[in-house]
Amino acid sequence: MTFLIFDIGQSRFFSLNWLSCLHGKLTRMSPKTRNILIGLAGLLLLAILVYQIPAVKSRLDWRIEVFQIYAKNIINPVGPVPTALPVTPQTATRTPIPTHTAMASNEPTIPPTATFLPLPPQASITSPEYEKQTPNNCGPATLSMAMHLYGWEGDQSYISDVVKPITGDRNVNPEELRYYVRTQAGWLNLEYRVGGSLETIKRLLAANYPVIVETVTSLNPADALGPTDDLWAAHYLLITAYDDSTQEFTVQDSYHGPDLKLPYAQLEEEWEPFNNVYLVLYFPQYEDEMKTLLGSDWDPNLNRTRVLAFTEAAANAPTADGFDWFNYGSNLVYFERYEEAALAYDKARELGLPLRMFRYQFGPFLAYFHSGRNEDLLTLTNYARGVTEMSEETWLWYGFGLYRKGDYDGALKAWQKADSINPKFFEDQARKAMQLVQ
Repeated sequence: MTFLIFDIGQSRFFSLNWLSCLHGKLTRMSPKTRNILIGLAGLLLLAILVYQIPAVKSRLDWRIEVFQIYAKNIINPVGPVPTALPVTPQTATRTPIPTHTAMASNEPTIPPTATFLPLPPQASITSPEYEKQTPNNCGPATLSMAMHLYGWEGDQSYISDVVKPITGDRNVNPEELRYYVRTQAGWLNLEYRVGGSLETIKRLLAANYPVIVETVTSLNPADALGPTDDLWAAHYLLITAYDDSTQEFTVQDSYHGPDLKLPYAQLEEEWEPFNNVYLVLYFPQYEDEMKTLLGSDWDPNLNRTRVLAFTEAAANAPTADGFDWFNYGSNLVYFERYEEAALAYDKARELGLPLRMFRYQFGPFLAYFHSGRNEDLLTLTNYARGVTEMSEETWLWYGFGLYRKGDYDGALKAWQKADSINPKFFEDQARKAMQLVQ
């Protein structure tokens, strides 16, 4: 008679007949061979048990995924960012990008720039206890270090469990970090603005407010997607000091280490691709002080209006690059000027963008969708999926592209994928989208 054993841990059935046969074979082996096999089996069992440890499993899963992506891209490389498809009257209304931005009626007039007091030549905030990021977790780790300066007692896992519960999720947006603070640490507040400058950072540091910025970093070659990977990626930094005599900031880098020195010029160069976005924490009772420190940039619309004009000028300069046009497009998206934004993104793609650009910024998806350029939306989201499969934002907009094309089954699967990556994604946007086809 054959008996079956159910192993709960591994969810497998084993036959007692098979075990009896195996025992018979072992007894016929020489003692040396039998001991070697038993030792190997013990090592295999130990490896399986160690793999179940969450910290070990997280790191191994990360390395396995990187290897799989690399192997796939050897066979089928993702290639450079695709250029825009030809725009015809049937696909979109061709609106020329103006040389000078015409202010829409809902865009406020920028008031005169506030006069700020002279800044000291250096300022420093006591560095928080350093926190090394876990895989794909620089945003939560950086925010965690910043919050420790305000008496918070959690760690990066508290934040990632809310905003990116799946380790493979590659990106955390400033909106998600703000969402965490406002919903999980209501005794604190966080604001973010674009178009920051070195003076903005210094002014905040001099007033004892640490600043988080999103910048460019170069990945370890071991993390490459393939042989032609540009290794370009986004990275959050916590800035805690500046010194004009050395022209350097002091930063807490969750990947590279604590209290690192970053030259002013290097920050300016590596900050630009992210529209010079910066985040600052403060106690709500000191909001009036924060308003004074930010001046007209306290108002998000005034901030965007100023930065829209600045990025338009940069985009129309002879030295403009893909990032200048991309930032211009993103600021146009803020004011829902989608057709102009789509054309700006077209130019950015023509001039060249790093392959991971759409892992972190999604303005082009909105611009192409709302301007009726569905094939460009599908082309770009499909490319982004090839670079970063674990991106709920990409799957969401890929689903909208399929939905508009009439592929409702494909759209549902895309939205289900987005929901599986991050069930709390922007208050369940994917689930709301799924209601369109259910």
